[in-house]
Amino acid sequence: MEHFIVSARKYRPQNFEDVVGQQAITNTLENAIKNNHLAQALLFTGPRGVGKTSCARILAKRINQQEVESSEDEDFAFNIFELDAASNNSVDDIRSLTDQVRIPPQTGKYKVYIIDEVHMLSQAAFNAFLKTLEEPPAHAIFILATTEKHKIIPTILSRCQIFDFKRIGVLDAKNYLNRISEKENITADDDALHIIAQKADGAMRDALSIFDRVVSFSGKELTREAVTENLNVLDYETYFNMTSLLLENKIPDVLNAFNTILSKGFEGHHFINGLASHFRDLLVAKDKATVALLEVGDTTKKKYLEQATKANIPFLMQAIDKANECDLSYRASKNQRLLVELTLMQIASITFDGEKKKSTNYIIPATFFQSLSPKKQIVKTTDLNNNLKLKVAEEKPVLKSALKRSSSLSLKSIHQKKEVKKRVVEENFDKHPKTVFTQDQLEKSWKEYHKKMIDKGENNMATALGVSTPKLLPSFVIQLNLPSTLIEDHFKEGKYAFIKFLRESLNNYGIRINIIIDKTIEEKKAYGSSGKFKVLVKKNPLLEKLRQTFELEL
Repeated sequence: MEHFIVSARKYRPQNFEDVVGQQAITNTLENAIKNNHLAQALLFTGPRGVGKTSCARILAKRINQQEVESSEDEDFAFNIFELDAASNNSVDDIRSLTDQVRIPPQTGKYKVYIIDEVHMLSQAAFNAFLKTLEEPPAHAIFILATTEKHKIIPTILSRCQIFDFKRIGVLDAKNYLNRISEKENITADDDALHIIAQKADGAMRDALSIFDRVVSFSGKELTREAVTENLNVLDYETYFNMTSLLLENKIPDVLNAFNTILSKGFEGHHFINGLASHFRDLLVAKDKATVALLEVGDTTKKKYLEQATKANIPFLMQAIDKANECDLSYRASKNQRLLVELTLMQIASITFDGEKKKSTNYIIPATFFQSLSPKKQIVKTTDLNNNLKLKVAEEKPVLKSALKRSSSLSLKSIHQKKEVKKRVVEENFDKHPKTVFTQDQLEKSWKEYHKKMIDKGENNMATALGVSTPKLLPSFVIQLNLPSTLIEDHFKEGKYAFIKFLRESLNNYGIRINIIIDKTIEEKKAYGSSGKFKVLVKKNPLLEKLRQTFELEL
């Protein structure tokens, strides 16, 4: 069997042009060599797998190539000394190194010392290295490499020229993987390479290791499905489907989809983080100026642009906020699944307009989904803000079912019932009839409802309607004068049902009632003990004196 060489070794950069994503640093080093402007102590710092050691080896080779005429195959290995500070971190190791530094090179002009993981040196070893690093021989160049610059003492940092290596971008990593795929005769989907590059998180060595692993799994054809299955990552399609369900307010389907994700072995924390990132990408896709920030393949980018038109900015901002809150609370939660499910239900309720929402944590009640029978057709309409809303085609069945849901004997349910009635009365009736009516027709309907209230025993409402005669104003506004705010409150309790009656009776859905408090109007009925006492005092003033004498309270 032929010996296999991993891609990270097989395709390790041999010159500065091969280094991925570090053009600024490689150009600087190249120019420093050409212009003989290279410092004698350099520090390469940055995350793992971004090319620090590779650049150090390339630089060590190029330094002597520039000074001596030689073939490209000559690497001057005998002039390059590599020291692993992780295993050679004692004072004796550094003293041995400083003793070797004094000896000039046999061939070439420079001896190059590469100290990898230099932050692992002990405090004493750092101190022993200070003098040599500050005043090295003319033929010695030190290249230090580390992933943790903050662990190096300041006196060492001040003696080095520092190069900060950055994480490799997803696009750069994907393009490099694509070149390797062509060399290895492997057919790879653009999205598949994107997923590998994202999974690597800025480390080219990790990307190559993942690439080898996926190739071993799927052979010469890399597909998006094969990559997501092998890496056990959630596919883009998962988040696209979940977002569609959230926008359509389908809470039962959302919970079932989340259960399917958990059954595949994914953690809720991983899912909610990915969902927040998906919302961020949708927000980015809404503006042409920021579409370039999407680090995805062309096919997936089209899907983002398409779904971004269905989600408005307020929804995405609230959704991101709720997902981040869930992320912060996840570790401390004792019921983590419930936490994610509540977050998903709250996000699915953001665009719901079926009921009055009282808080940002509103959740569509389960009875809403139970009350939707097959005969009631739910129509999706997109408003000016591209917000998906649910509207039931038949108005009366919705009111009936809404009132039914709010029929439990509690203060909360009574309040909900009033809110549902108020919503129906204050609905936009632009397309409903607005038949012109006269003052006489108004008074006839008014008296009819007044009699109806008396027959039903609704004395407070009946008295409010009988205090004064309504006056018809332009634009179908009805002015009603009442003697006190107390009677106004009684009228408001039955106001919405009364307006509904007038609209249906007069076939005019533009009717509005304007209340004016007029204290000159004599109350036609006494309310409560105080009202009755005032009426009696008018008939017999001595009653007031009697109340004051015995200090009676009403």
